[in-house]
Amino acid sequence: MEDQTQHEEASPEVQKRIQDSFDRQGLMSNLGARITHIGPGRVHIELASRPEVTQQHGYFHAGATSAIADSAGGYAAYTLFPEDADVLTVEYKINLLAPAVGDRIEAVGTVLKAGRTLTVCQLEVFGVQNDGERKLVANGQQTLIRVNRPAP
Repeated sequence: MEDQTQHEEASPEVQKRIQDSFDRQGLMSNLGARITHIGPGRVHIELASRPEVTQQHGYFHAGATSAIADSAGGYAAYTLFPEDADVLTVEYKINLLAPAVGDRIEAVGTVLKAGRTLTVCQLEVFGVQNDGERKLVANGQQTLIRVNRPAP
């Protein structure tokens, strides 16, 4: 049974803050990644298959897979932070469970435990076909730190 919070939307203000921050990330732009869902403590990021994000066998490169997973978790945590805070990854571990194949991959970051300073997220990456078939290709865990935004 699906968790109802999977489809819950963050407030318009939080969605704008997350999207604006995401749009400033050069790597996500360069990869062609896009956010497809922003909910409280949950963010989805998709990356379409193209030769530029694959490795020599035609699978999505582990670096691309890991990068969108890291960003999905970071932004999931950021949805729960106050407006004057920023987020940085402290560490993450990812297990590559199967070759990342599909028309796209989708990273899902979900907050497991939000603290005052450290937040822990679950990371999942799915290979997704255009017909809707999904396969878990990577999973992991991430620790993030909340930092005060420097004064302008």
